Amino acid sequence: MNAEARRGPVPALVWVKSSYSGAEGGQCVEVAARPGRVHVRDSKDTTRTALGVQPTAWTAFVQFAAL
Repeated sequence: MNAEARRGPVPALVWVKSSYSGAEGGQCVEVAARPGRVHVRDSKDTTRTALGVQPTAWTAFVQFAAL
């Protein structure tokens, strides 16, 4: 695991839900992008720790999921 040093206050993440997510709930994820990291979390349980991945990994995943 890679630890990152934090300096100063960290701005809050801005979470975005997929436009494909309906208002009725279901299985949805939310994404928050930052330079160097894309955070992904379960929109139904936002108290759980988010998954953080490299932007290149997120791009590869999105391209694969779009097939």
